[in-house]
Amino acid sequence: MVRIKICGITNLADARLAGESGADSIGLNFYEQSPRYVSVASAARIRIELPKHVEAVGVFVNLPPSEVAATCSSARLDAAQLHGDESPQAVADLARKIAVIKAFRLNPGFALDTLDRYPEAFAFLLDAYQAGQYGGTGHTADWVLARRAAAAHRIILAGGLKPENVAAAIRSVRPYAVDVASGVESKAGKKDHARVREFILEVRRAEKQLDSQAAQSNNS
Repeated sequence: MVRIKICGITNLADARLAGESGADSIGLNFYEQSPRYVSVASAARIRIELPKHVEAVGVFVNLPPSEVAATCSSARLDAAQLHGDESPQAVADLARKIAVIKAFRLNPGFALDTLDRYPEAFAFLLDAYQAGQYGGTGHTADWVLARRAAAAHRIILAGGLKPENVAAAIRSVRPYAVDVASGVESKAGKKDHARVREFILEVRRAEKQLDSQAAQSNNS
């Protein structure tokens, strides 16, 4: 089953809609330069109201592990997504306290063995590269490279995903999870509820197609 993360949640209505529509987790962005930034207090209020089956992931950029851990504790988060230039040691330090998702932007020269330097990471989020931005670009990631990574690691595919292409992305990459922000928004920080539902339906449709193909292969 491909897990679904709706990232860049800024309000309770969007969080509830994501959970009720079948999302497995939401992303709460604590990077102050992001248009999807939320305060710790706002994140905590959203977290309390989430359905029990929905996890809350904090998104951080280049903060000390101690500060990330404190925020995660205050807001009762389930995981920390590190979207900056964090070192393997920073990931290892934080992973002692909470599950860590380490994000990487797939620039043309990205070396997949970079992932091997972060053995304590629970998963890796692979996003599109754009100079000067730490994600949320709306650009599509390199699916070929992401599929190679998914063969050996737990991969969360991000970057330019939307209802119109997420099924193709799943068939191509076979990720552990998919992550969407701008692809289901009416404006930065505000989700289009119809597109959130459509995105989740497309993910589940792609899963059924893969299951059907696997069954046919096993029976042939």
